[in-house]
Amino acid sequence: MMTLRLLSEWDVPTAAVWLLTDIAECKGRAQLFTRQSPQILKVLLETALIQSVESSNRIEGVTVEPARLRPLVVGRARPRDRSEEEIQGYRRALDLIHTKWKQLTITPTSARQLHRIAMSDVGDAGSWKKTDNEIVELRMNAPPVVRFRPVSASKTPQAMEELCRAYGAALDQRQTPPLLAVAALVLDFLCIHPFRDGNGRVSRLLTLLALYQQGYDVGRYISTERLIEDTRREYYEVLARSSQGWHEGKHDCIPWLTYFLTIVRRAYSELERRAGDVKAPRGAKTQLVEAAIDGFPGEFRLSDLERQCPGVSRDMIRRVLRDLAKAGRVRCHGRGPGARWAKRGNTLKKG
Repeated sequence: MMTLRLLSEWDVPTAAVWLLTDIAECKGRAQLFTRQSPQILKVLLETALIQSVESSNRIEGVTVEPARLRPLVVGRARPRDRSEEEIQGYRRALDLIHTKWKQLTITPTSARQLHRIAMSDVGDAGSWKKTDNEIVELRMNAPPVVRFRPVSASKTPQAMEELCRAYGAALDQRQTPPLLAVAALVLDFLCIHPFRDGNGRVSRLLTLLALYQQGYDVGRYISTERLIEDTRREYYEVLARSSQGWHEGKHDCIPWLTYFLTIVRRAYSELERRAGDVKAPRGAKTQLVEAAIDGFPGEFRLSDLERQCPGVSRDMIRRVLRDLAKAGRVRCHGRGPGARWAKRGNTLKKG
């Protein structure tokens, strides 16, 4: 659509070229991990699944109790409220992409399908918006500000058709690097904002699907949703900058394209680091916890480890901490959930 039309008219900026080169190199190295460390990748896959579900929903203000997250995502827990239903809906959508990405295509139908699965708890799941919507910034002690007015409801079906055709043409004509076409697809989708609710979540699902189809499967092992959540302020600022003038085709898409490529590169860099930290095929979860501990610059809590290793049970994390404490590698200060841990040589604060 608007961004995809621009891609054929401008030269790729130097920063984007560097990022594309880095990503290509990281992608090549990542292929070695998939062959050499299957058990490690199995642990990372579960971790990424949990983090993706949590982060993509939390960005939209949907949260659940920490103790409920893992049972809802990888267990058999039944949802108790709407938030938990949305957690499981997003997990089902991720499952579809992870298992059927070769059969799916980037079309209006697939976008509606992903919305229907991820937002199955709402009455208009899988349907385009019926009324016009606005992207509003909520401000502390100040009235809200309208940041962007998306495509009108009446023009949304046509806009989505045009978007998917333009994306397919950009890939077929090979005039644009595929990663830039994926980034443009996501930006244009967000500017159309085709659904009443759930647009952000569907955009992240489309991102994963499109990356898969272009040979970038890093989202299977590292949650790009978590990386976006970690840079949430930058995410919204970049979207605001790159959407100004979008309707007229006069917007500056470079901030968004650079941000998008940076997220992909960070995902590959993290995969390389985490897979490199955990080398042995046996005791993968133990070593994943140990690698997370090594990454803390100072003291940490059990809850910090749980966030870093959501694919590892609390009992397993406690067992690793006990073993490390017996070996003299870590020490604990305090009792209960608030107890603080530190590697030997780090100073724990008192009080």
